[in-house]
Amino acid sequence: MKTWDEYAAGWRDLHGGYDPRAGSAFVRGWLRLAYLGGRSAARLGASPSAVTAVGLGLSSCVPVVVWLVPGGALVAAVLVMLSAVADTVDGAVAVIAGRASRLGYVYDSLADRLSEAAWLVALWLAGGPVWLLLVAGGVSWLHEYLRARAAMAGLDRVGVVTVAERPTRIIVVVAGLLASGAVGGVGATAAAGLWVVLALVGFGQLFVAVRRALSSSI
Repeated sequence: MKTWDEYAAGWRDLHGGYDPRAGSAFVRGWLRLAYLGGRSAARLGASPSAVTAVGLGLSSCVPVVVWLVPGGALVAAVLVMLSAVADTVDGAVAVIAGRASRLGYVYDSLADRLSEAAWLVALWLAGGPVWLLLVAGGVSWLHEYLRARAAMAGLDRVGVVTVAERPTRIIVVVAGLLASGAVGGVGATAAAGLWVVLALVGFGQLFVAVRRALSSSI
């Protein structure tokens, strides 16, 4: 079973060279919890793909709860957080158990995008404007597409963590669902607007980093 330092090094190699040991206290704490959860799941024999499927299943329930359960925004927010935990633990299991694979990486990325689509639908059902949510989703997916294309162009390590990474989206959705439960559609709209602003800034950060890295490699 890998130690924390071995896990952090493996996580770094799978995430563009970003070392979690050098991150903020929040990042270190979150990934420490992921490491502990992943170690327990690995001992139970859980596969990374199974944990990924659990996370996607939880996310799929988020819009259903908002739609069918009166005052279900709080429950939906909890489901998003549980999905986020599963999404972190699946990667931890892959690293700790030595089961990281290219196919698993594809499954995880696809599950992430489908989960985010479910969250956006939930914000729409909570009262957010559809056009704003479409922009939010579109810019975020463009962010991920740029990162993927940069990797295909031979850039293994982008070397930048933007303000619009997946953890930020999770925080915005959870806050938006909680706010919508308190003040209705205004909360969902505010979350959608914040998502768009952060997504645009994050895309700009990533674009500059990719352009600089690829230009210097010519």
